Amino acid sequence: MFAVIKAGGKQYRVAAEDVIRVDRMAGEPGQVVEFGEVLILGGETSTVGTPTVAGAMVAGELLQHERGDKVIAFKKRRRKNSRRKRGSRHEFSVIRITEILTDGAKPSATPPARPQRAAKPKVEASAEAAEAGAAEEKPAKKPAKPRAKAAATKGKKK
Repeated sequence: MFAVIKAGGKQYRVAAEDVIRVDRMAGEPGQVVEFGEVLILGGETSTVGTPTVAGAMVAGELLQHERGDKVIAFKKRRRKNSRRKRGSRHEFSVIRITEILTDGAKPSATPPARPQRAAKPKVEASAEAAEAGAAEEKPAKKPAKPRAKAAATKGKKK
């Protein structure tokens, strides 16, 4: 199932678990945000709103706030000693869409827990493991070739 939502004057096509960047929103990272302006619901049967779909809502988790690359606006008028340099950075929020709700359903109060990467088990240092590691050392690199001959002929003319 997908939905088309309106956020910050722009439209985004989203599905569950999508990560989108929208104009900066109020809130702290980890907070649940709701988008009430759902324009289209798609899936097996599509529902098009006039202008929005009644009772539909999209919920997401605010991951972080970021700033875009610096955009420089430089203006110069030749032979007039007139220059102006201004820069700006666009601020946006990164949001993970958690669920698409229909029929007036409310989003869950807390964002769903993301599965954590399995931590590598710590291996106890034993004498056998140390000996096995010492036996499997990498071969030494080949020594570098001398470049004295190339440097000596470089400055001479034929």
